[in-house]
Amino acid sequence: MDLGLKDTVYVVTGATRGLGLAAARELAADGARVLVSGRSKESVDAAVAELDALGGGTAHGLVADNADPETAGRLITEAVERFGRLDGVLISVGGPPAGPVSTAPEEAWRGAFESVFLGALRLARAAAEALGQGGVIGFVLSGSVREPIAGLGVSNGLRPGLAMAAKSLADELGPRGIRVVGLLPARIDTDRVRELDALGGDAAAAKARNSATIPLGRYGTPAEFGKVAAFALSPAASYLTGVMIPVDGGALRGL
Repeated sequence: MDLGLKDTVYVVTGATRGLGLAAARELAADGARVLVSGRSKESVDAAVAELDALGGGTAHGLVADNADPETAGRLITEAVERFGRLDGVLISVGGPPAGPVSTAPEEAWRGAFESVFLGALRLARAAAEALGQGGVIGFVLSGSVREPIAGLGVSNGLRPGLAMAAKSLADELGPRGIRVVGLLPARIDTDRVRELDALGGDAAAAKARNSATIPLGRYGTPAEFGKVAAFALSPAASYLTGVMIPVDGGALRGL
């Protein structure tokens, strides 16, 4: 199936590793032009070089931190000036520090709110001003939108609220033909998940234990997540909005 991505333009934040990079890979491989962001020049340059090899020189990078209030405007402006159009954004940020709700310091909550919640919302609002009919705003969220994840108290507190903001945006922007979607990854085999598995001292045992709770019996690959993200952002998904799409091997049991 042709996803209709050739020569489209997307901004993908947090795209130098993990789920953001996985999504950017699939977009570039299918013909999209991609502006990626990350917090260090070295990681951004490396991501752009990898994506250029897939898409024939159609990637561009910008060093930016989602927590910075200026980031949203910079990214949207750069994409339009560089590529002449904007078709969508995928907002991905690193996960907050692990730890329980009861002991997470207030500073951890404030910092995570700025990057995970407010930074994402700023970018969505800036994108909404620039997008036209057929545009799309995607949020990389988490299975914690529907079920808390043990040991990730701050993330559990913020992700559901951002999902509801995304649902509200879908209602607000739908009349303009702009879609809003959320992606709910669970155990995808990224550096972040490996770090979480290692917190208890035995990463292999944690992975085996977690895999046993997933109906497909294994962790997902970044490419599997990236393909779902690319579809959800593409014109092929033109009648999907306001949805939260689990990418979890069946781990979420509720409807």
